[in-house]
Amino acid sequence: MAIDIYAADEQLDHVVELERWVELCRHALEEEGVRGLAEVSLIFTGESTMAELNEQFMGKRGPTDVLSFPIDSEPDPTGRVPDAGGTGPGEPPVAEIPQLVGDIVICPAVAARNAREHECPLEDELALLVVHGVLHLRGWDHVVDEEAERMEARERDLLARHYRTDAP
Repeated sequence: MAIDIYAADEQLDHVVELERWVELCRHALEEEGVRGLAEVSLIFTGESTMAELNEQFMGKRGPTDVLSFPIDSEPDPTGRVPDAGGTGPGEPPVAEIPQLVGDIVICPAVAARNAREHECPLEDELALLVVHGVLHLRGWDHVVDEEAERMEARERDLLARHYRTDAP
């Protein structure tokens, strides 16, 4: 049983090492309790697409660095559950249905501007956005200062354990 991460680089602004970000995404998901069959999309896109998504889903104009779109909060039960239409005696078991965790969309062009502002390499900014996106998929938020502090602490913890700045 594994977490499937479908990654795509749909932009031309910056080189993106998909496998590196897929692995970081997988580690963060596992640390956040995702178990069994699960699916996540990790998409790197250009500014125009990100601006469209930001306006459509967040009501904000212009591109942003990362958007997360949670899908399932919990996986559906597997096997026989009373009154849930599960398999009965003599019927083959139902295959486990993967949990659709959600989609993370990152804009490397915006991330590059943020990296210059934060005085850090683009790779560090992308790593933060991958982890930030995963946390949003798992219900974390930063609307209130107290929530933001907890989320930032969790990001630092996950990055310290699963992100190497010297990786190729």
